Parts: sequence; C-alpha cells; structure tokens
Amino acid sequence: MPPGDFTRGEMVVCVSEAGDVVARGLVNYSVAESLKLLGEPSSKIADILGYESEPELIHRDDLVIV
Repeated sequence: MPPGDFTRGEMVVCVSEAGDVVARGLVNYSVAESLKLLGEPSSKIADILGYESEPELIHRDDLVIV
C-alpha cells in the first residue's frame, strides 16, 4: 500500500511536519472515510458514514508514542 493509504484496523505511523516518527497506532477508519470526516465533530460520524465504529481515528489504548 502506498504511504498515506490505510484501511480500517491497520497500524499506521504518525509523523511530525518535519517527518519525524512520533507515534504508531491502529486506525478505526480507512483513509477514504477519514477524509470524509476531516473537520467534522465526532457526533456526525454516523450521519456521514452511515455507521460509527469509534468516536476517534486512533483510540489512546491503540496508540504508542515513540
């Protein structure tokens, strides 16, 4: 999969604007779904996607800060 492309449940690497790795985590939504949700409140997830998995892209229990 190309960089920046991910599916639900996949482990992603989070980088700073400088390109430094800052965290790794399991995502609750795909990149396509995430782009639809960008800038929207969590309360609108079900309205936008037709379902709600979780209210966040990466839950803190599924996030490792490096």
